[in-house]
Amino acid sequence: MSATPGQGQQHADGPEAAGLGDLGPFLLAVDHVGIAVPDLDAALAFHQGVLGNRLVHEEVNAEQGVREAMIAVGPADPGGGPPPTLIQLLAPTGPESTIARFIDRNGPGLQQLAYRVSDVEAVSALLRERGLRLLYDEPRRGTAGSRINFIHPKDAGGVLVELVEPAG
Repeated sequence: MSATPGQGQQHADGPEAAGLGDLGPFLLAVDHVGIAVPDLDAALAFHQGVLGNRLVHEEVNAEQGVREAMIAVGPADPGGGPPPTLIQLLAPTGPESTIARFIDRNGPGLQQLAYRVSDVEAVSALLRERGLRLLYDEPRRGTAGSRINFIHPKDAGGVLVELVEPAG
């Protein structure tokens, strides 16, 4: 039997194998892909000037130790909805930030896959019940006032998975 979100059906190997289980109602979309860069201005020049992407939001997140920019790929939604695809560029604000350490270990490149969720606390609790590790005990402030947490890469096939509950 195939899994269909919201239909209560289970994958032949159970809900965990289908990736849904109790999480299905909370997972809304892929929110963005994060790219670690050593120089945000140079990365923006490439993504905007060469690829034609649009800057949607830029900020310094002192708590996370990053200067970040969200860029949109594709045309803006005339109805005012979210852009079709977002890329987050993350540059370290200092040598001790998580992004600086990532770049030191791996070089610049893909750093995270982020899912948009309706309730980051509920998703975090369900994941912990399943034995997964999260990086933070409580959600932290993310881009543009969002609330975030991360699934430890060792519990997610080597990928840093971010959970993003948008602001407001």
